[in-house]
Amino acid sequence: MTPNPGPRTAGPAPGVLSVALVSEHASPLAVLGGVDAGGQNVHVAALAAALADRGHRVTVHTRRDAPDLPDRVPLREGVEVHHVSAGPPRPLPKDRLLPYMEEFGDRLARQWRARTPDVAHSHYWMSGLASLRAAREAGLPLLHTYHALGTVKRRHQGAADTSPPERIACEVEVGLGCDRVIATCRDEVAELARMGVPADRIVVVPCGVDTDRFTPLGPVARGGPYRYRLLQLGRLVPRKGAAVSVAALARLPGTELVVVGGPPRDLLDDDPEVRRLRDVARNAGVADRVRFTGGVSAGRVPPLLRSADVVLCPADYEPFGIVPLEAMACGRPVVASAVGGQLDTVADPGTGRLVPPRDPEALARAVAGLLADPAARRACGAAGRRRVLGRYGWPRIAAATEAAYCEVLDAEPAPTG
Repeated sequence: MTPNPGPRTAGPAPGVLSVALVSEHASPLAVLGGVDAGGQNVHVAALAAALADRGHRVTVHTRRDAPDLPDRVPLREGVEVHHVSAGPPRPLPKDRLLPYMEEFGDRLARQWRARTPDVAHSHYWMSGLASLRAAREAGLPLLHTYHALGTVKRRHQGAADTSPPERIACEVEVGLGCDRVIATCRDEVAELARMGVPADRIVVVPCGVDTDRFTPLGPVARGGPYRYRLLQLGRLVPRKGAAVSVAALARLPGTELVVVGGPPRDLLDDDPEVRRLRDVARNAGVADRVRFTGGVSAGRVPPLLRSADVVLCPADYEPFGIVPLEAMACGRPVVASAVGGQLDTVADPGTGRLVPPRDPEALARAVAGLLADPAARRACGAAGRRRVLGRYGWPRIAAATEAAYCEVLDAEPAPTG
C-alpha cells in the first residue's frame, strides 16, 4: 500500500482542536471486567476527558452493539460518544469484528465529511484499519495507538490465539499508513521496529491514571479473616496469570487472594475461566483462601486496592498494564511479571518487585519478602505514589498526546491546560 504523505504543513492555529478518537470495540461507556472490556476502555475515556480539560472538543467513535443506543451520548463536557452502525447491533467478540471494518470506515468517512475534525486518533488495529481509509478521504492526519500487537499475542498464545489471520499484516499496514504511531512503552517500540515501522514515525506516550480517584487515602474495602490480603484485578482471561497467583498462594500461609474482575457475581459459576481457576485452587489446597468478586463498579476499585497488602500483576505478557499504576497511585506495592509495559512502570525494588512470568515460586518468594517487611511495603507504596504523580497523571499524558497531534498538524500546543 502507499503510506500517507508526511505530516501536514497547514494546520489549525494554536488553541482548540476537534479530535476524533476511534475505538471500535472498546466503548468508554462499557461496564468493565468483561472479556473485551478493560484497559483500552479506561484509556480512551480518560484520554478524551483529559483532552477536553485542555479545551479540546472530542468525539469517541465506537461500534453500536445494541439496537436501542442513541446515535450520540454526552460523556461529559467537551466529550461525546458516537455509536457507529457496522455489523449486527449486538455484542460480538472483538476477534469477529474484522468483516465489519469496511462498513465502519465508510460510515466514519461520511461522518468526517459532514463534521470534519482536525485530527483522528485510532485505538487498536481494527480501528486503525477503518480509520486509514476514512482519514484519507477526509484529508485528515491520523495517529494510532495499538494497545496490543498481534506479533506478541501470537508468540505467547500460539494455536490459542483467536485473532484473525490477517491481523499482523493489517497492523503493519496501519503502522506504515498513519502519520504517527503513539506507542505506550519502550518494549512496544522494539516490537514495532521488528515489524518494519520506522522509528521516526513513533513517539512514546504511556497510559495514565486518575490520581484524584486512585489515592492512598479514602474508603477501604472490608478485610477477610486472614492476616494478609493479596489482590489481582483485571479481565479474567488466562494470559492475565491468575492461575499463577493461585499457585503461589499455596506457598503463602495466612494469606488470602481476592480476584477482582470477570462477569457479574451471580454469573461466576458459569464462567469457564472461574471454573478453571477454582480447579487450580482446589488442586493446590487453597480453595478456602481464594475469593472471586466478579466484575465490580468503578467506584469499588480504589477501596479494594487499598485493602490489599500487595497487588499482583503476573500476566504472561502485558502490552502496557494500567492496574500497576492504579495500585501504585493508591500507595500499594506491586509484584508484577517483567514483561511489556510493566518493565517501564514498576521500579524494582523502589515501587515493588518484577518476577519472571509463569513462575509461581518466584512470585511467592517476592510476595513473601514484602509481607515479612511492613517497612518495605510502606516505602514501596510511598515511592509508587510519587512515581505515578511524576510520570503518569492524565494531565501530563494529555499534554504529550496533544503535542503529538500538533506535530503532525504543524501547530503549537495549547498554551494553557
